[in-house]
Amino acid sequence: MRIAMLSPIAWRTPPRQYGPWELVASNLTEGLVAHGHEVTLFATGDSLTSGRLDAVCPSPYAENPNVDAKVWESLHIANLMEKANQFDIIHNHFDFLPLTYSKLISIPMITTIHGFSSEKILPVYKKYNETNAYISISDADRHSDLKYLRTIYHGIDGKKFTLREQKDDYLLFYGRIHPDKGTREALDIAANSDAKLIIAGLIQDRGYYDEHVRPRIDGDKVVYLGNVDQRKGNQLLGDAKALLHPILFDEPFGLSVAEAMMCGTPVIAFDRGSMPELIEHGKSGFLVRDVRAASEAVIMASTLDPRYIRHYAREKFDIGRMVSEYIKVYEEVLHF
Repeated sequence: MRIAMLSPIAWRTPPRQYGPWELVASNLTEGLVAHGHEVTLFATGDSLTSGRLDAVCPSPYAENPNVDAKVWESLHIANLMEKANQFDIIHNHFDFLPLTYSKLISIPMITTIHGFSSEKILPVYKKYNETNAYISISDADRHSDLKYLRTIYHGIDGKKFTLREQKDDYLLFYGRIHPDKGTREALDIAANSDAKLIIAGLIQDRGYYDEHVRPRIDGDKVVYLGNVDQRKGNQLLGDAKALLHPILFDEPFGLSVAEAMMCGTPVIAFDRGSMPELIEHGKSGFLVRDVRAASEAVIMASTLDPRYIRHYAREKFDIGRMVSEYIKVYEEVLHF
């Protein structure tokens, strides 16, 4: 099967640090190549793949202020669409923009909807609802106005995440520093628990960080490590006694949640969005409603079995499972 994988160009594929959509596109590409499929990855010029790389944008626009996002996104998408007849199927990870080309080409396209930035983008999805195959990344993220072919959870490479049965004495916040992700609430949970908190992630809202996070960083009980790479993230996730995920929005998935459990680390998350689908309450983590309940769950985190958590994560989020499910979708769309 000849597959065109369209990745975003905000970050490299796979990302050096932050870049969840790019990471999923990379994991799927590598898994498909390992299964013997001919995959061309459309991504930034510095991207890495065992498949074939096709790039017009030399570097990620989020890392290079001289790169105009709209210009290179347009050129990037057009580059694939002008070559569409070279492939059997196109797999779009680039949100709604590529859908606007879909009636101009004869090659079928499936779109993994990684979430909705706003209700304002829905008119595009609705217009192409009958002629495209949509994949949701959780049942919680399905929009009632759209039709979906399937829900497929993200898959991660368990070999890159190490089970650690002995945990260090700290809690971890690992993700975007933004009000939606609950960095401030994580600080409150750690303070209520008299626990050390390590924060790692991209500062996405500088004002929020300056007002609610930076003043509480003391280098002792609260430590901020910056936006770390996957190697460091693996170590932090594996050694933490729990990952704090006190989200204040209905998160579509949450890769850090799956990655933590892949390391045998329990997750304490606010019970919103996809969290009930990802976390087995009382066994792989705890679903809670507020800071107080999360603080109480911290005490219970050490009672959970890291080996079971790792097993649970491998059953639910293994990259091989994701690849197999997408292959079935491709075959269904192509009527194999």
